[in-house]
Amino acid sequence: MEQSSEGTWSDVLTPEWLPALAVLLGGVLLHSMNVLIVATVLPSIVEEVGGATMMSWPTTAFLASSILAATCTGLLTVAVGARNAYCAGALIFGIGALVCAHAASMGYFIAGRFVQGFGGGSLAAVAYILVRSMFPEAIWPRVLALISGAWSVSILLGPLAGGVFARHGEWRSVFIGVAALAVLFAAAAIRTLPRARRERASELPPVPGARVALICFAIIALSSAAVVDVAIVKAGLIALTLAALVGMLRLNRRAAVRLLPGDAFSLRSLTGVGLWCALLLAIAYSPLQIFVPLFLQRLHRFEPLGAGYAVAGASLGWTVAALAVAGLSKTWARRMLVIGPAVMTIGLLGVGLLGSSGPIPGLLVAILLVGLGIGMCWAFVAQRVMGGAAREDATIAASAMPTVQQIGLALGGAAAGLVANMAGVSGGDVAGIAQAAFWVPASFTCAAILAGFTGLRLALLTKRVA
Repeated sequence: MEQSSEGTWSDVLTPEWLPALAVLLGGVLLHSMNVLIVATVLPSIVEEVGGATMMSWPTTAFLASSILAATCTGLLTVAVGARNAYCAGALIFGIGALVCAHAASMGYFIAGRFVQGFGGGSLAAVAYILVRSMFPEAIWPRVLALISGAWSVSILLGPLAGGVFARHGEWRSVFIGVAALAVLFAAAAIRTLPRARRERASELPPVPGARVALICFAIIALSSAAVVDVAIVKAGLIALTLAALVGMLRLNRRAAVRLLPGDAFSLRSLTGVGLWCALLLAIAYSPLQIFVPLFLQRLHRFEPLGAGYAVAGASLGWTVAALAVAGLSKTWARRMLVIGPAVMTIGLLGVGLLGSSGPIPGLLVAILLVGLGIGMCWAFVAQRVMGGAAREDATIAASAMPTVQQIGLALGGAAAGLVANMAGVSGGDVAGIAQAAFWVPASFTCAAILAGFTGLRLALLTKRVA
């Protein structure tokens, strides 16, 4: 039967679709809110098990593993079917949460986060596959809008879940609860999700293992640079990071099946410049969720719950700004490509200047500005990345945005750990944390400023091809 060209909310929210929809949204929500849960409880974890020098590693391990999972999801779906792949992702996520809950050291906690990242990345990727196979094409946009909305809901639930448990010294319990939810969603998926048709293995591209390995190696090398004391070793690890990323791009351009568009990070195309802008924006945004909760709790006596919601203000700002600018004219859309990074720069500088001494209202406004800035321009950057791609790279360009975003967040998190340790956060004393409270956000204004220049280049290229 031919589907209507447009679906309505009444077509989506029917008894036929609601159970499966609830499972899909629950899995995405479980994955997304876990980022803010960890941001809220991480200072409590460090206080109990140590590992202040590795505070950025739980985030970078989670993101690196998520990138790896996203590239493997297609083959996993072929092997076991989309429904079973979803269940497997949920169970792997739960196992990782249990490892975190029983961690006796930061190393064990990082291992648990790596396992969680693979499960969470699989959950998010399989959700999109199931949307395509389960729902009529006419209602895809609305189902995808609900999935995007789940990330916004995590702004409220993540800090709440982490803060309540951390306040009572029970941070381990929140991971046990997450594991229980993961098992619940896996069981619900068996009952509600259909047996999706398996694709032929010959129809799907192979996993780009060498390129993914180079990305993960770059993240690990930069994270390792944060914890070594010998200057020459630190410089060598940073050089290896850059070499691995350059090698990945060269392999990608020669590959028959690309992980990123062929002109990725070229300064002469909309797609290439757009990916540079996206990468720099993600790097600039990354320190907030790792170190700002620590600064608020140790320097300003915030409760974990309050610190979590303060940092979530940036995510809220991102969502509000994205909705507010969605209908802007083409002229103003081009302007947002420069205004957004400029607002982020002001926000990061404000977080640095006010991070150790306040006043608190000004610091909260600065955090909000960082989110508002990226929200002002992110959709317009994505539009140019996808719209400027060659026809053969159209699908790859669309999937490149979340991939580059995760790479940027992981690299930014690793770099933030490097800056924080050099500033003195590893000592655990108030003076060292106060120095880090300035240098971490202030140093990342460089990424925001560079994002502004790439945004300007993107605006000029857009005007030229219009």
